[in-house]
Amino acid sequence: MATPKLFEPFTLGPITLSNRIVMAPLTRSRATSEGNLLDRHVEYYRQRASAGLIITEATNISPEGRGYAWTPGIFTDEQVAGWKKVTDAVHEEGGKIVIQLWHVGRISHPDLQPGGALPVAPSAILPKGKAFTEAGFKDNVTPRALEKSELPRVVADYVHAAECAKRAGFDGVEIHSANGYLLDQFLSDHTNTRTDEYGGSVENRMRFPLEVVDAVVAVWGADRTGIRISPVSAANDIVDSHPKETFTAYTKELSKRGLMYLHAIEGATRGDRDPNAFKVWTLKDVFGGVYMGNNNYTRELAIERVEQNLVDLVCIGRPFISNPDLVARLELGAPLAEGDEATYYGGDEKGYTDYPALTPEERLRYAAA
Repeated sequence: MATPKLFEPFTLGPITLSNRIVMAPLTRSRATSEGNLLDRHVEYYRQRASAGLIITEATNISPEGRGYAWTPGIFTDEQVAGWKKVTDAVHEEGGKIVIQLWHVGRISHPDLQPGGALPVAPSAILPKGKAFTEAGFKDNVTPRALEKSELPRVVADYVHAAECAKRAGFDGVEIHSANGYLLDQFLSDHTNTRTDEYGGSVENRMRFPLEVVDAVVAVWGADRTGIRISPVSAANDIVDSHPKETFTAYTKELSKRGLMYLHAIEGATRGDRDPNAFKVWTLKDVFGGVYMGNNNYTRELAIERVEQNLVDLVCIGRPFISNPDLVARLELGAPLAEGDEATYYGGDEKGYTDYPALTPEERLRYAAA
């Protein structure tokens, strides 16, 4: 029987992937308070290098961009050195890895901001929910609206982070434009009520995200710059009145830039994959380039959608936490280990680097089944 295309090599711009399975960004909150990496990060990513591509956990582009306790950054020399150990380890195992560039915007708290400042956003609108601080969960606060004069500074922070990522040895970058964070906040008419040229029409609301994309592309090149979107996910109290129109227009603009890939969360995050309002995967044809699907992909669904050319790459998240050898398990049809949700966020090596891979004997047994 022929090997499903899911497990065959794939050419992603200048990068050759060993298979079409991508490890999704997974926030684990195991960095230091300053956003520095530890040896445990090196081992964690090394263990999962059999993924065709690893997208790192969301990584803060600046102190202002931070919205959760113990998340890593990519804006200091120490952080660059820490990530360089990770990329070296992944490359030694034959893997490929890109970093996800992240500014949370309003999804933060003064406890996480330099000098206890308010989080920033397109508009001063309070998000529902709570912020994860080092002292525990605290109610979100109303953010401060960014002045138009500040926007070039934020773009410059993305550029600096992109340059740091290059020094750290990554194979490329992914711009986080999803899940209710800063760039998504500019796109949505729920979170962007500006009256200047960065608010109002769809063309205006996507102006700032596209300025960020163009600035990062200038550092990395389009063929090493991917982007993540979540058109219909309500994560972090965000929604758009007309997601199909907004994200079709946005995707058309992204297509013009010839990006490495479009990474789309299909449906609601960890929820309905097939909302009646808008089938997100139809953006594949709008984009015209490599399309990466994400959200509740099973082995069967992943194989089917790749074979039908509905997706080029399949991005899988939580199963990679408890299955460092997820690709082998999926290829063999072996059972997946269950993750311990109590250890998903924060902590040490427990629930992080102590999940076992299949033994050689187990691999042979499942291969023969």
